[in-house]
Amino acid sequence: MKTFDPNLPGAANGNFFALPFTQQEAEIVLVSVPWDVTTSYRAGTHRGPGAIIDASAQIDLFNSRVPQAWNIPIGTIPVHEELPVLNRSARLLAERIIQCWEEGSDPLDNGLEEVLEQVNQACARMNRIVYLQCSEQLRQGKLVGIVGGEHSVPLGHIKALEEHCGPFGILHIAAHADLRQAYEGFTYSHASIMFNVLKTIPSVAALTQVGVRDCCSAENEIIHSDPRISFFPDESLKEDLYEGLTWREQCHRILESLPDQVYLSLDIDGLSPELCPNTGTPVPGGLRFEQVDYLLYLLASSRRRIIGFDLCEVAPSGEDPWDAIVGARLLHKICCYTYSNNNK
Repeated sequence: MKTFDPNLPGAANGNFFALPFTQQEAEIVLVSVPWDVTTSYRAGTHRGPGAIIDASAQIDLFNSRVPQAWNIPIGTIPVHEELPVLNRSARLLAERIIQCWEEGSDPLDNGLEEVLEQVNQACARMNRIVYLQCSEQLRQGKLVGIVGGEHSVPLGHIKALEEHCGPFGILHIAAHADLRQAYEGFTYSHASIMFNVLKTIPSVAALTQVGVRDCCSAENEIIHSDPRISFFPDESLKEDLYEGLTWREQCHRILESLPDQVYLSLDIDGLSPELCPNTGTPVPGGLRFEQVDYLLYLLASSRRRIIGFDLCEVAPSGEDPWDAIVGARLLHKICCYTYSNNNK
């Protein structure tokens, strides 16, 4: 660290934000999960972690709200060797299932039951890998962040947190409710992450959803029948804003629904689509970058403790790094606020 000058250009070294910290030195570790097996519309999120690393080297590491943000010990966990190969093979199988649905037929009526089982087994293996990676880091006292990848990938992390942290709530910022049961037959679909969390992780005492603007009838029933869920859809947030309620007041309402320990799950499509034009399932509307920034700042400044996080669904275009640039800047904000929150 004696030779690291945050005022110099970032030298690409394979680490997030071109930081020099080793895994042993780090207090926050970032786990990349390059996975887009169940992506139902536009694939490409498996390229998200690598693109964010590339874009993050050009970020200035100053944050006016977090003193010496450049010195926050953020470490980078190498991609698990199984994941890229498993993602490629399982994605090819999943595309056969998805194509069947798009053509209006049930894959199980077309002899694809074994194919579907293979995809579900691959996704279960990914979850196990993530769980083991995160459990190891949590045992060492690290704060862990997941960088996806589609939004199915943090399930293993959340399971690991249950064992290490006890009851907690989730602040879920996204365009979609992600409460579908086995969407398209995939048990661990990107559209099913919060359904699986609520079903399989009893320690999740609260789920606060912010910015949702696309859900189906079955999800709507879950939202209004499960007492653990607090729902702040994009439509209501905008209506309140237009009718005079400030964003600060809305943020405090959101935070009041959360318990003392909070896990942050952020799908980039929760933001306005001009900030993530290549994400898998963009939806008009959404939050501005500075709105998310302010909400996270208030969360970090509150009595609550941020116990972990994920940032998912960044899908960079091969020609335009904009999605990755936004993702990298948002990731740095999250890391800064998580660190300051845990060191106050």
